[in-house]
Amino acid sequence: MIALLSPAKTLDFERALPPLDVTTPHFAEEACSLAKSAANLSQKKLAELMHISPRLAKLNAERFRDFPDLPERPALFAFAGDVYTGFEVDTLDEAGVAFAQDHVRMLSGLYGLLRPLDAIRPYRLEMGTRWAPRHKKLTDWWGDRIADLLRTQLAQDEAKVVLNLASQEYYAAVAGKLGDARVIDVEFREPGPDGPRFVSFNAKRARGMMARWMCEHHIIKVDDMRGFDSDGYRFDADESDANRWRFMRA
Repeated sequence: MIALLSPAKTLDFERALPPLDVTTPHFAEEACSLAKSAANLSQKKLAELMHISPRLAKLNAERFRDFPDLPERPALFAFAGDVYTGFEVDTLDEAGVAFAQDHVRMLSGLYGLLRPLDAIRPYRLEMGTRWAPRHKKLTDWWGDRIADLLRTQLAQDEAKVVLNLASQEYYAAVAGKLGDARVIDVEFREPGPDGPRFVSFNAKRARGMMARWMCEHHIIKVDDMRGFDSDGYRFDADESDANRWRFMRA
């Protein structure tokens, strides 16, 4: 089983790291190529493409310009958005991190597909960006490469199951391209005045908590993931089917 996560816009390259055996991203050369092409974009163009402020456009223009010389950090310890707040990697033991390396993957606009200990440099390039070298959008540039790699990694798992905890924007890079793999889409809801409701911030944190729960308990059978119970969530059998699972928060 492989759990798929989206990356984060927010990064942390400052906090201390435990001793780690860092790995190299499979698409490291592609990332450098994309960064080199993006370095030709003006700050104004970056602001328009990414819908960001001039300050952030300047920061990311500098990142693309200096990309080969930027510091590196394992992806799971570099991403710091809501999903990774929920994952809390800093409190996960060494065995849990090793399990994550084998069973968690992060989709990335720049790096394609990342293992938790793959070394990345600071960047911002969302999968939904409508720009890419010689293509109209980034998903077209990646084509089938990300899905091909993921299928290869799934081939090592007899069950060939993907627990999809990624956003629609990122999952679009592999949607419909995973062959005979079983994909389980997970959604998180909580009580509201008009019935179950989706709260983006809480759902993002829950995605990270579920991936962390899997690694903490070394879950290898996907049906055991129905036991996820962090932060008051419970599996809602009545609102779920075989490949779409709903978890309700108490």
